[in-house]
Amino acid sequence: MGRVAAPYAVRGWLKIQTFTEYLDSLLDYEVWRLGRNGKWRDYRLLEGKVHGQTLLACLEGVTDRNGAEALMGLDVAVLREEMPEAEDGEFYWDDLMGLDVVNEQGQQLGQVAGLLETGANDVLQVRDGETERLIPFVDAVIREVDLEAGRLVVDWGLDY
Repeated sequence: MGRVAAPYAVRGWLKIQTFTEYLDSLLDYEVWRLGRNGKWRDYRLLEGKVHGQTLLACLEGVTDRNGAEALMGLDVAVLREEMPEAEDGEFYWDDLMGLDVVNEQGQQLGQVAGLLETGANDVLQVRDGETERLIPFVDAVIREVDLEAGRLVVDWGLDY
């Protein structure tokens, strides 16, 4: 949901680069998980605020600039069960990762390997071996998302 970008001032505050829809969304969660490569540690959020285009946060146990510097570059996450249910027709990116992507003719295009956020719309990164396809995640292209079946149907040709 974000990344520790840099320390802020001298009392352990952090600048957070958020990947959420709203800059202050992370402030809704009492406990943040910081880490990378599957190694996480929980930190209780003591205080946070929006400062310009940056989110600032004070976490329990991080009391000085050295402590804040030690966290630079770590990912910020929250437990999935703490997040609200996705609304009808909306999906968390994590739910789409690994889905098989097929077109309306039943041809296999690959699996969702990532998503890109562009100014206009999100884009699926679909990989099949060495082949990568970038498919817009828009209603005109996405025909069906079936999370239970692990499948995403698109209006997209093999030669696009």
